[in-house]
Amino acid sequence: MSTFRGELIIVGDRVLIEPDEGERQTKTGLYLPATVVERERVGTGRVVKVGPGYLMPNPEYSESEPWASHKEAVRYLPLQAQPGDYAFFLKKDAIELTYDNRNYVIVPHSAILALVRPHTEDLLENLDDLGDLDDLLNS
Repeated sequence: MSTFRGELIIVGDRVLIEPDEGERQTKTGLYLPATVVERERVGTGRVVKVGPGYLMPNPEYSESEPWASHKEAVRYLPLQAQPGDYAFFLKKDAIELTYDNRNYVIVPHSAILALVRPHTEDLLENLDDLGDLDDLLNS
């Protein structure tokens, strides 16, 4: 197995997700083993990175005007998924990947069924759990 170093770049309309793995507890308190969870059609996990988006032609690009400022021939339509979102995706479209000793899946944006995005207030509440900033600076 070869080891790669460097930044992992996600291309096009693909999304890198760190999937939820292992057992899962039902509402009634039963634990589902990983083998049962694997058979489900819908997977879940946290979005880690997203590609630049859907490739489309740039309407402002023209080769017939050499004096005009240089414009790229293509542009990208950004994706709806963002890092930090919790995603529900179709497992049949997922490609499993191990990078830097962590398991991920790469799915096309069209395989994502729903996203749960934390509210800004939720993020600010999590900052309170870090403690006093002065304590962090003095350690």
